Amino acid sequence: METLQFKTNINCGGCVAKVTPFLNQLEEVESWKVDTNNPDKILTVSGEEVSCELIQRTVEQAGFKIEQI
Repeated sequence: METLQFKTNINCGGCVAKVTPFLNQLEEVESWKVDTNNPDKILTVSGEEVSCELIQRTVEQAGFKIEQI
């Protein structure tokens, strides 16, 4: 399993709720979470054969900024 981390602007429960259906639809993603207490709002994604490009494109489709760290 691969784990990727990204800096985002997903900063509250409402934002997490907005991005949830986008990330949950990805078959490659086994689990994900956003640390909204971290100043960089770190999104951690785990899964098999998950790619940075896929996660970035998906989060941007949900309307958020994202960059790999």
